[in-house]
Amino acid sequence: MTVLVLGGTAEARELAAALGTVAELSLAGATQKPLSLPHRIGGFGGANGLAAYLSTKGYNGVIDATHPFAAQMSRNAYEATLSLNMPLLRLERPPWPSKAAWKNVPDMLGAAKATPAAASVFLSIGSQSLGPFLQRDDIWCLTRSIEPPVQAPPIGEVLLERPPFTLAHELALMQHHNISHLVSKNAGGEATYAKIRAANTLGIQVIMVKRPQLPEALTVETVAEAVKWVENLGE
Repeated sequence: MTVLVLGGTAEARELAAALGTVAELSLAGATQKPLSLPHRIGGFGGANGLAAYLSTKGYNGVIDATHPFAAQMSRNAYEATLSLNMPLLRLERPPWPSKAAWKNVPDMLGAAKATPAAASVFLSIGSQSLGPFLQRDDIWCLTRSIEPPVQAPPIGEVLLERPPFTLAHELALMQHHNISHLVSKNAGGEATYAKIRAANTLGIQVIMVKRPQLPEALTVETVAEAVKWVENLGE
């Protein structure tokens, strides 16, 4: 019995390690030097391509452990497994609880609109989500990502760093750059939450992008629960 783990998160790496030979870990390839050593890297060609791959390999189930904002991959997994009548589990860490001081927005375009002129903005949103900020020549942007962005906002700096980050690191970073606004996706987890704590400590406005709506699927929050689900598949 084998399952396909769609990765891109720390939880996916932990799950693949826990399952061993029972699992094949697949990454999209967005990061050139991933921390994990997957069995497969690259896309599938949409939901139909994923369904064909699953059929060919003879998997018993799929675990979607992609990033909470990898909405298209999650939709592809849902459609592919539905077409094959194959079990699907989503391993998804819970979002950060919303704070009254946050400015919650539905998407990245909303985040750009919520950012006022003359702001000094810390964009902690990844290299592939910068589009709405590329025309903002009225703000200064500190852009942080793992991979270099193809194009960055016109005014500011690019910082290449990989989480996790400490509170001391984030406090020093924001103070050094006189940050007035933090734009973040509500990714959940502890690896990057220090930036939220630092912003709250310094009185920096947090603009939080809500998670995209995903198809309904059986969902667990921990690796242990996902391992148990796989064990039950074999019974």
